[in-house]
Amino acid sequence: MTIFGTRPEAIKMAPIILEMKNNLDEFQPITVLTGQHKEMLDQVMDIFHIEADYNLHVMKAQQTLSSITTTVINKLDSIINEAQPDIILVHGDTTTTFAAAVSAFYHQIPLGHVEAGLRTWDKYSPYPEEMNRQMTDILSDVYFAPTELSKENLLKQNLKEDRIYITGNTAIDALKQTVDRNYHHSVLDDIDKTHKIILLTMHRRENQGEPMRRTFETIKNEVLNRKDIEVVYPVHLSPAVQSVAHSVFDGVNRVHLIEPLDVVDFHNMAARSHFIMTDSGGVQEEAPSLGKPVLVLREATERPEGVDAGTLKLVGTDPEKISASIDQLLDDAKEYKKMATAKNPYGDGTASKQILDAIKEVFATNKLSGDHNEA
Repeated sequence: MTIFGTRPEAIKMAPIILEMKNNLDEFQPITVLTGQHKEMLDQVMDIFHIEADYNLHVMKAQQTLSSITTTVINKLDSIINEAQPDIILVHGDTTTTFAAAVSAFYHQIPLGHVEAGLRTWDKYSPYPEEMNRQMTDILSDVYFAPTELSKENLLKQNLKEDRIYITGNTAIDALKQTVDRNYHHSVLDDIDKTHKIILLTMHRRENQGEPMRRTFETIKNEVLNRKDIEVVYPVHLSPAVQSVAHSVFDGVNRVHLIEPLDVVDFHNMAARSHFIMTDSGGVQEEAPSLGKPVLVLREATERPEGVDAGTLKLVGTDPEKISASIDQLLDDAKEYKKMATAKNPYGDGTASKQILDAIKEVFATNKLSGDHNEA
């Protein structure tokens, strides 16, 4: 059983579900959506031609972390009782992930954590994701770590080494299926072909408010001071993000505020950009495969492998640092090439197969036999 509820989770779980569908003699996939995000989640399901077996439809206006958590746990009760899965898979660090992990624990069903072991070790950065993933790892039985560093983080918490598998990241699996050389989007018609595209995404809770406003103001000033750049910003549906984005960018030439992009659109827009500015975690993993430098609009990242490899640069929301970093990527060809050609530390696009192979090994070797409930 796979349980997920947001667009990023769906993008990264879809390759696993598709791999299971290619191996129906060994796996019976049960797909559960919580609907923590709705419109953006539905897009991904349609693109990958995946249908849910169950949908909790938890999304409500002005939903809180508490309401999402309790609703998911309550609604999963009957579903898990009915389906009786051998193992439950969750992904990453959303509130859906944490709530599903608690539910798996309450039902004594083995739990596998895809993208396990990411850490900033800062309780509130990112919030609530850092504690969601730490608590999910504590509750998990099998860990699919994208990198060696992720494995080391899990070992620091005294988790069982023989249940940790380094698989790479399923985001790279998804990327291989979506980028199209002949792709076109209407916003590209409005962009001068001699200009460089900066792709922007920003939505995290800790950045909302003043940090977001000062970041947008800095980007606006860069656009006003330069004649050869254009910013494409797919604006998150959150009212808090929408309001700041429009108040700063409306009426600014060469800043294109567009609707959120589905996974195919986003990957292809990223492939056509000069570089990317983001506070998203997934983009930090995808960009290296596309040869695109990333300026990370956060003070810390749980993906330091990308920083160490040189493809990511932490700039936070400090105007001076953001402005200097934009100028460097636009003016310093050597620095740009260094970031653009850095090796992707997040795998080779075979993570889904490695995850399923690991699950087969876990059950074939009875690695869960010492637990309270053996599947």
